[in-house]
Amino acid sequence: MAITFTNKDLNTRHRIEIVKQVTEKADAFASKHHLQLHYSGMPYIRTALMQKVSQEMSLFLILAILVMASILWAFFRSFTSFFLCTSCFNWCRLVIDVFIFSTYKITMLTGLIAPLIMVIGIPNCVFLINKYHSEFSIHRNKIKALTRTIETVGVTLFLANITTAIGFGVLYFTNSSLLVEFGVIAAINIMITYVITLILIPIIFSFLPVPSTNNLKHLDGKRINKLLIKIDYLVHHHRNAIYICIIFLSIIGLVGMSKINIEGFVVDDMPEKDPIHTGLIFFEQHFHGVLPFEIYIDTKSPNGIFANNGSTLYKINRLQKIFLNYPEFSKPLSIVEGVKFSYQSFHDGNPKYYVLPGAADLKILNNYFSTEAGQENKLVNFIDTSKQFTRISLQMADVGSVRIKEILNEIKPRVDSIFHPEQYNVKFTGHSLMFLKGNDYLLKNLFESLIIEILLITIVGFALFRSFRIILLSKLPVLIPLVITAGIMGYLGIRFKPSTILIFSIAFGISSDGTVYFLAKYRHELKKHKRSISEAISITIKETGISMIYTAIILFCGFAIFAASGFGGTVALGILISITLLVSTCTNLILLPAILLSIDKYVSKKEILSTPLIEIEE
Repeated sequence: MAITFTNKDLNTRHRIEIVKQVTEKADAFASKHHLQLHYSGMPYIRTALMQKVSQEMSLFLILAILVMASILWAFFRSFTSFFLCTSCFNWCRLVIDVFIFSTYKITMLTGLIAPLIMVIGIPNCVFLINKYHSEFSIHRNKIKALTRTIETVGVTLFLANITTAIGFGVLYFTNSSLLVEFGVIAAINIMITYVITLILIPIIFSFLPVPSTNNLKHLDGKRINKLLIKIDYLVHHHRNAIYICIIFLSIIGLVGMSKINIEGFVVDDMPEKDPIHTGLIFFEQHFHGVLPFEIYIDTKSPNGIFANNGSTLYKINRLQKIFLNYPEFSKPLSIVEGVKFSYQSFHDGNPKYYVLPGAADLKILNNYFSTEAGQENKLVNFIDTSKQFTRISLQMADVGSVRIKEILNEIKPRVDSIFHPEQYNVKFTGHSLMFLKGNDYLLKNLFESLIIEILLITIVGFALFRSFRIILLSKLPVLIPLVITAGIMGYLGIRFKPSTILIFSIAFGISSDGTVYFLAKYRHELKKHKRSISEAISITIKETGISMIYTAIILFCGFAIFAASGFGGTVALGILISITLLVSTCTNLILLPAILLSIDKYVSKKEILSTPLIEIEE
């Protein structure tokens, strides 16, 4: 049974209620008569997907709170720290909810923003609390420690949050309303989160008792400090081994990247056993699919459809026979079927007259349609009133973007041979082609947005250094994890599609935070304490390393919660971003200082300490 939605209901909230009523009535009918029903079609798929997204929004938020609570308790052994961080994000969550629900629709991507903001924003709290505890352990003055925390970490966190916001904000250049909304909302709320944490945490800590000895134990964590000492030793004494390992992993990643398949499907992200997927497969097996595929034909003259003894109708009939040779398509439906039905009806329903009539009978039939009231209205869905334009409607299986291209490349020359371009204007459209064009368009624009992001974050690097060599080389620890992640995708058969391309944009922005933290501390040690490059590297690894490791654990576990999703793209997004951020922490703590030490001979202190756009004081 086929149900067609009117345009006024298809793209509104009313569609949800209609789908609900239809499925309730159908399920009741199936139960009464002991039948098994299958549902599919774009209105049903879109509605079912939206309902799953709504359910997962609550699931992810609960998981994010539980995971963050466990990690923060393990780090700081303080309920106060957990309460402060979650309070900040409850405020931010309120802002996000108001902003999203009053301005934008909830989609698969915007539904991820609330838990994403919590996962991305918690590291702000970690750096603030770590710095506060570190300052307090030196002079035991709470107000002075809070003041120093705001003065020193505030600017560094601002630069780090800017790079993360850029990672989301560049999605604006994709020109996809779905990605633009996601990117803009996420970028704005990342900066809102920064402001909230920078204001609320120091205020609340100013009213709380001074940190206890138990609260400060994490600063002397034996395991983390031993790990950082080993990293410092490797950086100073085994840089060649580090470079060899990085080159080896990068080559493996590049080989894997070459194996990546770029192909998309309409229900790409759904599990195979999900009712949406099984329903679509059922219709593909028995009815050749449900995805609309339309062919628009312009005869370039009024009454062109029936002119020249109906030659256009015979051309349409020839074209439809071509489509019957493709198992991906259902039986075509067009004005030709209408004429056949009418010719059969004109002969009292005799089945042998269900054919395309000859020129003489076609002229009689055309006159019949013109004179009989209401007959012409029966064909209004296939021809316009001037009889110049017509369409052929088919249903298509979800065969993927690659196969659609192959079919189009095969069919287009055959169409042109039937409908000469000088006499006819023939175009292909429908959801299948819209998906194909949209998929290719998004992939192209996401690659472009990643390039824009790299350029913008490189410009942000001038806030710390005026040295091109340092800025360019400091991007290697962020780019190499992306290569490794792309390699993993190639080896595991994870395809490039809009949901997985997002990984690189988001991960690059967040990974750049670690570079900002490290370079800011490194430059401070060189300028303020007049240390040698080797000493500055060792102190930076020791003091910044703790917060970077804490942040890596938080981000890894935070993004890993998306593995609980029912959407394959969301699962891949969570797991691959987790892996990328973990690898980027290693490269920022090991490869970056190794590079800084290696270029010691080629970059003078004067170049390193040249006046930046933003001066970070400690």
